[in-house]
Amino acid sequence: MQRFLLTVDKLSTLVGHAFSFLIVLLTLHVSWEVFSRYVLNNPRAWAFDGMIMLYGTLFMMAGAYTLSKNGHVRGDVLYGFFEPRTQATIDLILYFLFFIPGVFALTYAGYFYAAESWAINEHSNITADGPPIYPFKTVIPIAGAFLLLQGIVEIIRCIICLRDGAWPSREEDVEEVDVDKLKEMVHVDEATVNDPAFVEDRGAAR
Repeated sequence: MQRFLLTVDKLSTLVGHAFSFLIVLLTLHVSWEVFSRYVLNNPRAWAFDGMIMLYGTLFMMAGAYTLSKNGHVRGDVLYGFFEPRTQATIDLILYFLFFIPGVFALTYAGYFYAAESWAINEHSNITADGPPIYPFKTVIPIAGAFLLLQGIVEIIRCIICLRDGAWPSREEDVEEVDVDKLKEMVHVDEATVNDPAFVEDRGAAR
């Protein structure tokens, strides 16, 4: 079971990393549009549509990745003080009450939404010659399917936590701070960092 959970985590991570390059593409797109508009005096009417679709695709396809890293917003001020079984109980209730119905509806409705867009060869009506938006709408059910799969994994994790009293491991990713590199730079090891005397000395130094 743990292998299945980590495999889905890796899949969500792979998808998230792949679509993260849209940030670079979006940055280049916006930068060129600003240059083209104010320096070359040659704005493109479809540029705004492109920005919306790039950002929207990035936002939707990052959902499963963020969930796999336990990165979605929650009230940690209270949640963090609860025992793991209490946390799992709360999460499990919320998954069944809100997450599963909402994401299933997104995926189900999104499929027909995208199919209709393809059927009518839908284009953006923001500008006179708007770009096609049916590829963008296709992202909706795809993102929903990945998010639903990751949600099932998180539900299984809640059940395991209720049984064992501890959260199972999950696929790790980058940290905001490279902790190991930082330890090398200041020449300390794990035992030193966890030493209460070291912590007190560092606090006094501040």
